[in-house]
Amino acid sequence: MASGLDIVGVDISIVLGRSRMPIHQLLRMGRGAVIALDSAEGDEVEILANDMPIAKGTVVVSGTVITVEVKELLRRPGSEKLSA
Repeated sequence: MASGLDIVGVDISIVLGRSRMPIHQLLRMGRGAVIALDSAEGDEVEILANDMPIAKGTVVVSGTVITVEVKELLRRPGSEKLSA
């Protein structure tokens, strides 16, 4: 028997780095363009769930496989006030 929790969707994203560029440069970029980021392997990354920060981690590269290792879970603002 399926419950309502079986169909909850969560978008997970990782912020690998940031870059600044003028909009006209961005608009001229085509498929396959490379954007240089301000981070490197081993730097801390932000892990988001539905665009909300939930954890911090590091990028681990092993051959052609790239993974993110979770290092710290973040508390939600106000979560310490939630007690039974």
